[in-house]
Amino acid sequence: MSARVGLAQICLAGVLWGTGGLAVHVIRDAEELSVVTISAWRMLIGALFLLVAVAAVRQLGDLRSLARRHPWRVVLVGVATATYQALYFAAVVAVGVTVSTVVSLGLAPVIVTIVESLRRRRAPGSVDLLVLAAALVGLVLVSVSAGSAGGPHPMLGVLASIGSGTAYALTTVVGHTLAQETPPLSLATASTTVGALALAPLTLVTGVRIDALGDPTISLTLVYLGVLTMGLAYLLFYAGLRTAPGSSAAIATLLEPLTAAVLAAWLLDERLGAAGVLGGVLILAAVAGLGRKPATALDVSPAP
Repeated sequence: MSARVGLAQICLAGVLWGTGGLAVHVIRDAEELSVVTISAWRMLIGALFLLVAVAAVRQLGDLRSLARRHPWRVVLVGVATATYQALYFAAVVAVGVTVSTVVSLGLAPVIVTIVESLRRRRAPGSVDLLVLAAALVGLVLVSVSAGSAGGPHPMLGVLASIGSGTAYALTTVVGHTLAQETPPLSLATASTTVGALALAPLTLVTGVRIDALGDPTISLTLVYLGVLTMGLAYLLFYAGLRTAPGSSAAIATLLEPLTAAVLAAWLLDERLGAAGVLGGVLILAAVAGLGRKPATALDVSPAP
C-alpha cells in the first residue's frame, strides 16, 4: 500500500474526529453530561465494537500476540490516547476552545517532526518546514475564527493543552512503530481498550450516568461517537501509519478542527469568517503538499 493511501486513511480519520464536537453538542443539549463522562463512554463503546470486530475476523490470536510482545508500548499508547482526550477537555473548560485547540493540536506535529529529525540525524527539509508552517498558520486562523469565550483558569488551561499535545505526539510516535509490525485492527483494539480502562476511574468523580442512556438521542449519539469517531477512526489512523510518516500523520489530522469548524458554521450557524476560510485553505494545501512529497521524505525506521 502506498504512502498516499495511508495519508488518505489518516485524513479520513481526522474528518471523523472532527464530527465528534457536533455529536458532543447534541448530547449536552439533551443532558448536561460532563465531557469526561462522554469521553469514557465513547472509548468503552469503541473498545467493545473493535473487540467484536476482532472476534468476527478471527484476529484474537494477533491481539494476544501483540499483548505478549509489546505490553508496555500498548499500555503507553492507550494511556496516552486517554490522557490526550482528558487533558484536552480539561483545557477547553479552563481556557476555552481556541487556545486549547491551537496549543494541543499545533504542538503535536512540531514534537513529532523534531523526534523524526533526531532519529534520522538530519534537520527537516525546506519543503517539510513550509508544509508544517502552512498547517500551523491555518490551524491558528481556523481556531481564532471559530471564536472562544475564554476560561476561568488560563494558566492551568495552557498547561493542560501542552500535556494534551505532548500525549497526542507520543501516541503518534509510539503508534507508528507498532503499526509497522502489527495488524491495525489489533493495535486499535488494544489501545482503545487500555484507554477505556484508564478513563474509568475518572468517571467515579464525574459520574457514570447510566440513567442518561435511556434517552435515545444520547444513547444513539454515544454509539456514533464510539463506533465511528473512536473505533473506525483509530482503525483508519493506525492503518495509515503503516505507510505514512508520523509527522505527516500529525499534520493530516489537523483536518479535525477544520471539519469541526465547517460543521459548526453549516449546522450551528457559527460564522467561519474570512480568516477561517483562509486557514482551511492553508490546512488543505499543507495536506495536499504531504501527498505530493516522496514517500521516503519523512520516513522513520521502526524503533528497536
